[in-house]
Order: sequence, then C-alpha cells, then structure tokens
Amino acid sequence: MSTSAQIGVTGLAVMGRNLARNFARNGYSVAVHNRTAAKTHALVAEFGDEGTFVAAETAEEFVAALERPRRLVIMVKAGEPTDAVIREFAPLLEPGDMIIDGGNAHFADTRRREKELREQGIHFVGTGVSGGEEGALLGPSIMPGGSVESYATLGPMLEKISAKAADGTPCVTHCGPDGAGHFVKMVHNGIEYADMQLIAEAYHLLREVAGYSPAEIADIFRTWNQGRLDSYLIEITAEVLSHVDAATGKPFVDIVQDQAEQKGTGRWTVQIALDLGVPVSGIAEAVFARSLSGHTELREASRGLAGPSVTPLGEAEKAAFADKVEQALYASKIVSYTQGFHEIQAGSEEYDWNIDLGAVAAIWRGGCIIRAAFLDRIRAAYDARADLPSLLSDKGFAEEIATAQDDWRAVLVAATQQGVPTPGFSAALAYYDALRAERLPAALTQGQRDFFGAHTYRRTDRAGSFHTLWGGDRSEVSA
Repeated sequence: MSTSAQIGVTGLAVMGRNLARNFARNGYSVAVHNRTAAKTHALVAEFGDEGTFVAAETAEEFVAALERPRRLVIMVKAGEPTDAVIREFAPLLEPGDMIIDGGNAHFADTRRREKELREQGIHFVGTGVSGGEEGALLGPSIMPGGSVESYATLGPMLEKISAKAADGTPCVTHCGPDGAGHFVKMVHNGIEYADMQLIAEAYHLLREVAGYSPAEIADIFRTWNQGRLDSYLIEITAEVLSHVDAATGKPFVDIVQDQAEQKGTGRWTVQIALDLGVPVSGIAEAVFARSLSGHTELREASRGLAGPSVTPLGEAEKAAFADKVEQALYASKIVSYTQGFHEIQAGSEEYDWNIDLGAVAAIWRGGCIIRAAFLDRIRAAYDARADLPSLLSDKGFAEEIATAQDDWRAVLVAATQQGVPTPGFSAALAYYDALRAERLPAALTQGQRDFFGAHTYRRTDRAGSFHTLWGGDRSEVSA
C-alpha cells in the first residue's frame, strides 16, 4: 500500500464517516479504518465518488497508508475506547506524527494523553468538533488544542473543512496547549444546555401563560429569528413546534415524552466550574432541569401538590406578553454566554492556556449548535478589550439588559403567579442582580461561619483576618 493519504480517520460511525467524507470532498486523500472492516468498505463503496479514499483493514495498513507527518483522526467513544485506540496505534507511529481526538473527551483525559504521547515524540491534538452529523459533513466549528507545531501542518486542513462565518472566516482556531480545545468544547456544550433550557422556558410561558398553540409559537419564534435572537437553535425550535405528528394529527411536541436526556458534557461544565469557583448558575439549572424531567416517579408522586389559581391572559394581553418574553429570553441568553466565557477565562488562567476569547466567539459564529448572530458582537467586545472581566461589562450588552430588565422581571412575576417553572430565567436574573448589588448577604454567611467554626472574617474598614469570641465575651481578636 502506498503512503498516499494526507489524513486518516479511524472510527466510522456517523460522525467519523461524515468527517472523512468532508476531508475527501475538500480534495484531501483520506485513509479510512474501522474496527469492523465491513464499515470501511461500505463507506468507500457508497461515497467513493466524492474523493480519494484509501481503505485499510488493519491498524498496520492504516498507518502505512499515511504520508508523514502522519495525521490520524480518531472518532470513537470517549473514555476507555479512546485509550484503547491510542494504545493500538501509538506504537506504530514515529516522532512528529500526530493523533487527533475528535470525540467529546473530558479535557483532563486529553491533558493526560497529550503528556504521555509527548514523551514519545507524538503530538496529541484534542479537538472539539461541533455541528452534529450535518456539520461534520458540511463544515463544523472546530476547536483544536495541542502544540503549536501540530497546528502548523494540521490547521490549514481543518480551516478548509470547517464552517465559514458570514464574513468568510473559517470557524476554527488553535485554542491552546493540551486540553484547551476539549475544554472550550465542553463549555460550548454547557452554554448549549442553557440556551436550550431558556428557549424551552420561553415556549412554556407562551403556551401556559399566554395560551398560544405550538403552531402559533412557531410563528413567534420565526419572527424572533429575524432579529437579534437570530440563531440555529431558534430556527430549529420553530421547525419542531410547527411539526405535526402523522400518526395522531397532534402537535409533535405533545406526543414526545417530557424527559430530556443528556450525554454528560453539561454536567462536566458545572462540575469543573465548581472546581474553579466560577458561578455558572444558569448552566447548572439547565442541567438540573433535564435531571428533574427524568425523575418520573418523583414527578408522579408530586402531581397532587397545590398550585396557584391560573388566570389566562386575554387576547389583548398576549402579544404584549410575547414581547416581554423575547426581552427575558435575550437578557437571559446574554447571561448564559457571560457565565460560559467566564469559565473559559478561568480555565485558561488555571491551566496557563492563554485562550483568546474573541477567537472562540468568532469560531462559534458558524457550524456549531450555538451559532448565533450576536456572537459577532461578543467577538467584537473581546477584540476591543481582551481583559474584559465580563460580557456585562461591555457597554452595548449592559445597555440592552438595562432596557430588558423591567420586562424580564415582569415575565418572572407572571411565571410565579401562574406556577410555571422558569429555573433558567430566574437564575439568570439572580446572577445579574447579584453582580450589580453593592452588598451581598455573604457578610452574614461569613459571620455564621465564624460563629460555628471559627472560620474568621475580614472587615471593611481595616486589613487582616479576625475572629469574634462568640462563646466568651464577644470581643474581637486578630486571626
């Protein structure tokens, strides 16, 4: 077998197969390999006319087919399956070759693998890929980490197959060393959880408080998608809400069980945020909302709990309420992205990655699930001020939330009065109010901690740590 392939893909499930086809469609010769050889040959048989494929049945054949430096993309399940593939292929590679992990790996695993392979002279490139199976084929948003040297040869290939933003910019950037790429992808997915939860809450409010039908709400979402909420998730929400089930004639959304599943990246985002001490309350509430939806026995046991008397809105009030929900959704969405970018910033500082937040916003403008028009404004905000402490510190976003806040609060009042759960909207507003507060009740919390555990406190009027002798004469001593 000749060493003719410029890149190789092993693991030919839907994502791997489509990524291999994407490379081939863009003029690259692609070696393809799968644990089951039948899948390899099926890909070539079905899509061989899309470009140049080199089918390999064994790991040895696969590696032999790759030109140097070898670029080997693995698209298998995260965790042990990824480690198993690395153990199989690494001994066949030479210094300077690279393994690119395009799965949803935990960034800590990526850091470990990068270190182990670096010691063997092999580049390990943990790469976030967003856009689902369609994006993998037509152009995803790509978030590679790893060494600068590996990106020098791999980057141009990724840029060619990636999605392109409206201005033609490839939706790929070198995020930083070792696990930076998978960290950024993890937080992307956390923001995705929050975004979806906020959209679901907007739908729930429009239906339960305003009394709109799913088809009518689909039209509202289509209108919103023409403005500042222009995004992929708003677009597909309208499609889902307008779909009618063929078997029953009912709205599709009414025949789907109300139990949202999850694969884990949202949980990781929250868990790591806790480790970093970063408040991502909106993302956390989205994760918990999915968890609660799946606890069917708990929900069924709680059906008899009392709720408020519900008063549907009149026809004249419905349109005005929908406008307020749009304000609440937009303001809450800004908060979700604020929290996500704060976590990326904190992770970058913790692991010395030097992630460019403006570049991250730029590559999320196309291909990925959370692509949205206002990401261009986020990119501009970070480009103008790389040390921006928060998106809410940007004048434009701060002014928009100031304009939205009265309607945002009114929506939450209505939700509370009508008994409609809005954990995402509520968490976002609480975060906003906490940030703008001159003082927080944390002073009382710290006093309590000092009382029961002698944990000390700091004063507002002089430096140092102090402890009050609560069990004695309540005098204060320096700690």
